[in-house]
Amino acid sequence: MLAIENTLVSEDVIDKAFVCDLNKCKGACCVMGDMGAPLDEDELPVLRKIYNKVKPYMSHAGIKAVEKQGLYINEGGGEYTTPLIKGKECAYVYFHNDIAFCAIEKAYLEGKIDFKKPISCHLYPIRITKHKDYDALNYDRWEICAPACKLGQSLQVPVYVFLKESLTRKYGEEWYKQLTFAAEEFGNKGIKA
Repeated sequence: MLAIENTLVSEDVIDKAFVCDLNKCKGACCVMGDMGAPLDEDELPVLRKIYNKVKPYMSHAGIKAVEKQGLYINEGGGEYTTPLIKGKECAYVYFHNDIAFCAIEKAYLEGKIDFKKPISCHLYPIRITKHKDYDALNYDRWEICAPACKLGQSLQVPVYVFLKESLTRKYGEEWYKQLTFAAEEFGNKGIKA
């Protein structure tokens, strides 16, 4: 683990390769799993504020899921997630050419809102575990991301480089500079799949 400010970063974030390959995976991370995307508590009022601008980009089933379950689900213990459609895809997903995309991100890209998408989605395949005094950043291995690992390997792009924008969004530019320095000091022993 690499210690950077109030975070511990798994070495896998430095030496594993990853570049999303939506043409191969079809956005499966937005469709599979047993719960919705994790939400930070400070994202809950944001969802309330932007929902009416995101709604036009959502599927009919997604809108019905939100109307029935709410904008987010309280999982207990201070954990919140996005609602799911019939236990499958995230309610904020829409499909184009059989690929799952985020309606929140679509509204952002079209200039309707200033919130890109939940940080947990933007950071994937990194998952953050919050502790009292620090965040632990771990690389989440999931078979559905095998195409992303393969593409990342062929392009020689480490996870932290692929996620530069989202890591900077979460922790700031100075933190990301420190991570880059630590990665260089760590030696990038060679990118591994």
